[in-house]
Order: sequence, then C-alpha cells, then structure tokens
Amino acid sequence: MAPVSAKGYAMKVTINRSALAEALGLITSVVPTRTPKPILKCVRIAAAKKEMRIQATNLELGLDCLVSEVEVGVEGETVVEAERLAAIVRESTDDVLVLESKEATCEIRGADSHFTVYSQDPKQYPKVPSFGDGQPDLAISLEQLQMGIEQCLFATAKESSRYAINGVLWEVKGKKLILVATDGRRLARCRVDLQQAPAGGLTEKKVIIPAKTMALLQKIGPREKENVAIRLVDNQVLLSCASVVISSNLVDGNFPRYEDIIPSDYDKKLMLRTEGALSGVRRAALLTSEESKGIKLSLTQDRMIFSGSSPEAGAAEVSMPVEYGGDNIDIGFNPQFLTDALRVIRTPDFELELGQADRPGVLKSGNDFLYVLMPINLG
Repeated sequence: MAPVSAKGYAMKVTINRSALAEALGLITSVVPTRTPKPILKCVRIAAAKKEMRIQATNLELGLDCLVSEVEVGVEGETVVEAERLAAIVRESTDDVLVLESKEATCEIRGADSHFTVYSQDPKQYPKVPSFGDGQPDLAISLEQLQMGIEQCLFATAKESSRYAINGVLWEVKGKKLILVATDGRRLARCRVDLQQAPAGGLTEKKVIIPAKTMALLQKIGPREKENVAIRLVDNQVLLSCASVVISSNLVDGNFPRYEDIIPSDYDKKLMLRTEGALSGVRRAALLTSEESKGIKLSLTQDRMIFSGSSPEAGAAEVSMPVEYGGDNIDIGFNPQFLTDALRVIRTPDFELELGQADRPGVLKSGNDFLYVLMPINLG
C-alpha cells in the first residue's frame, strides 16, 4: 500500500500485546479481503485520554472496539492495513508493544523488533457509528443471545437470491425475543428472555439481521454478566456489549411467514433421548455417500431404527427403544440437517413429531426451541 501524504496527525501508545491481539482477532473478521476501496482493508486506531479504540467497517457491518490496558503518550489517530498489523501483533513475543504514528507511517516496536508500516489519512476513513447516549430499545444478556444464535444461525441460507433468508428474523413479543432462520429446506426457531423489553411501537417489531452480524456476536468472548444493549436506527441495528459496539445494516425483504410452515396437526409424537438420537443419526450416516446421503428413520411401537446405506460402502442400522403408540412410519432425512439441530438442543430429551412420510418432521425442546425439517425421498 503506497504511503499517503497527510500532515498533522500523530499518536503514541504503549499497549498490552494480548489485549491488542484479542481486539484485532475480533475486528479483522469485519475487514473485507477484496474491495475496490483499499482503505476498507485498514483499521482506524484512535487514542485519547486514557483509552484506545480500533474501528473497522465494510460499509455494511462496522465494529468499534475499546482496547484496555493502554498508556496514551500522545493522543492521535492512524489508519493501517488490518491483516499486516494483526500478523505483527500475533507473531510478537513481547508482553508490551509501542505504537507510534508519524504522518504517513505507523511504527510498532517490541523489545527486539521494529516495524514501519505505511498508513493512510484517518480523515479518509468512513465513519463507524457509535452507540451514543440514552436508553437502548432492547437489552438482553450476552449469554442468552449467544445461546439463541447458536440454536438458529446454522439454518440460514448460505447463498440465496432471496436475501431475506440470508439473515435471522428478530421478532419481539412481550418479554421474549424470537429468533427464526430458514434456508427453505429447514427452519429453526428459538425464544430467549429479554432483560429490557421495548416500549411503544417496538413491542411487535420485526427485523432481519444479517447472518454475518449474528456470527460476529458469537465471537465476543464469554462474559456471563454482560448485557447487550440494542438500538434500532433507520435501516441499522446498533449492538453494544462491554467494550464492543457492532453496527450493521438490516436485511431488506420480507421473511417467510414461518408460522404457516410449522405443522400443527400431527398425531405421531414421541420423546427421544437427545444424545442417543444424535449418536444414532451419526452412526447411520457413516455408510451413506454423496449420491445416497439420506438416512431412514423407521418408527414402530417400541423401537426407532436409524439406517443408511450406499451401493459402494454397505449398510448401517442403529436401533433404540422408544415408547410410542401410533402407526408405523418410515421417513428419510438429510443426516447433516438432523445433526445440526440435535447438537444445539440443551435438554436431555426432545419431542419428535411426524405426519406422513412426505411431510416435514418437527423437533421440539421445551417451550423455546423448535426445528422443522423437510423429508427427502430415499427411493
């Protein structure tokens, strides 16, 4: 990156290397690897009073991170390439590093090292929104939100022209936040408790949060007592937790009417052990192939049999005892889609509901987690 001629900005900070490395580990996930705007591959570092902030944005998602354990010698700011800075900090063996910016360069010094990297003019860096003062619209514990994300993010569409299903629906109902994700073949819905419910027009609010924003929230280190403050501003959501502020555009479009997808007329219902079912699905899938990637669930009065096979590998069959009083049924599912749901269920048992072999299966864990899965034809 060529140096940029700019005068009048300088900065000097002494910083704990591990604290800086942790912040950069989070913030570089926002930095785009390819962009027509080279400055977006950079982070903005600003030191003032007794604190230092690092910011990154890809113009859709922004991150503002307050770095602890710093000593500000000279207040100022600089903009440097994110990956180079992260690599220098990662490879350093020092406990403490000194960062000093001078016009078009930033110097990083350790006990036995001295790096000089080109910097850009901070005035050219896009503005990253701050959370600001005042009351948030919503508040939720970080632990609850991350649990909810874990139970639905996997079901979002990875690539789809229907942009609405590339994100997670947030729906506020009373003191609950409902998270819903679907890729058209499955749907995950979970409910989590709000610490602060909204007032006024937000009580029935629905927004779609991009999957990448949800994944970024998952990367915030475990802080059991931390709350996430949430503010909705125009077409953006601002999320503030501890030393981190995430700003994200919302997803445009209409999320599918998920209530219409959830069957409510099933008569085949039984309780299964979560670990036993997960083991059964995984083992039955061991002898499937790309061509025959489904497994069959065969349900009788006292037994559930998980089976999978392929012409080139053979056949697998795993049996588990059940208590069931309905009609026998054979139904095929994608084993990976079953595994995705079973591994995030936090209760020792879950309820399985089935209709006919050509209708979706439903998994329920308590009152707060539900998963709908389309069957597949095993021929």
